[in-house]
Amino acid sequence: MSAATPMSAGTPISGRIVCFGEILLRLAAPSGRMLLQTPALDACTGGAEANVAVALAMLGHRAAMVSVLPDNQLGHAVLDSLRTHGVDTSAIRLCPGRMGLYFIAPGADERPSEIIYDRAGTAYALADPGLYDWPRLLIGAAWLHVSGIGPAVDDNPARAVLAAMAAARARGVRVAFDGNSRASLWADRGADGAGPLLEAMRQADVLFAGPRDLAIVLDRPDLAEPARAAHAARAAFAAFPHLDLLAWTSRVQHSVDEHELSAVLHTRTGSVTGGSYRLSGIADRIGTGDAFAAGVLHGLQSGMETADVAGFALAAAAMKHARADQTGAARAGACDVRR
Repeated sequence: MSAATPMSAGTPISGRIVCFGEILLRLAAPSGRMLLQTPALDACTGGAEANVAVALAMLGHRAAMVSVLPDNQLGHAVLDSLRTHGVDTSAIRLCPGRMGLYFIAPGADERPSEIIYDRAGTAYALADPGLYDWPRLLIGAAWLHVSGIGPAVDDNPARAVLAAMAAARARGVRVAFDGNSRASLWADRGADGAGPLLEAMRQADVLFAGPRDLAIVLDRPDLAEPARAAHAARAAFAAFPHLDLLAWTSRVQHSVDEHELSAVLHTRTGSVTGGSYRLSGIADRIGTGDAFAAGVLHGLQSGMETADVAGFALAAAAMKHARADQTGAARAGACDVRR
């Protein structure tokens, strides 16, 4: 077994970035409308890990996606959309089954956005964890990026995510884990997810999780208090032996389309902030965390200093709120592939 070399600020990292998770089809009501208020829905490819893969590919990295899609027209169309953005899709399997979906009603005025998942019994959820040949899939990889969404979907993805992380650790591949747990998916399974998420977080070199996530996973409700954010970071480094970097964003919502976004990155020796952005006229905030994660991985892969990583990642997250056709940079944040 080999361990990943500790990251050093300012040192570029070579190798592929492998992302593993479910790819979804997103069906959204037109801006400001409720679901089925009009007869049309806007369709595009979604999925947290796919968002990260697309953003990294657009930023010039060798990004690969590992997943299972249904062997039908929907699966093939989604596969083509990832290829269009430069993602290596050679490790995506096409199997019998159904496509995972999620529906979104965008927020308007004081009404928040609403998401409805339809992903039970999908081809990805039912895939045998033994389907993934991780020693082969991780050849030439510098990073494995996974999230807490996979374990929330079903038992098979939960086992597959942990197997991927173990294989990466055994081969010296750095592991990035986004702790987003999707409470509604865990509730459908009659669990809160704390145990599986704790097990996964223990394998991470880079962890995307905020104080509230850490409070749940570590069974420390006090860590969720805003004044104890520094204590939450210290508790994470004490609990997770491989952890080099802990990152999270903070959001103050003044209205549906006016937010203030900030970010902080913690290491074992200190912390840096990425500043803050006052965002107005927000077009779409879905996928903000994925843009932030991609920004952090881009900065680390490129050898940026920690403060520059924080600033770049926050800028990517902020630009994700803009319309995808406004600027090329906004497209890199939005990816046209949304969580």
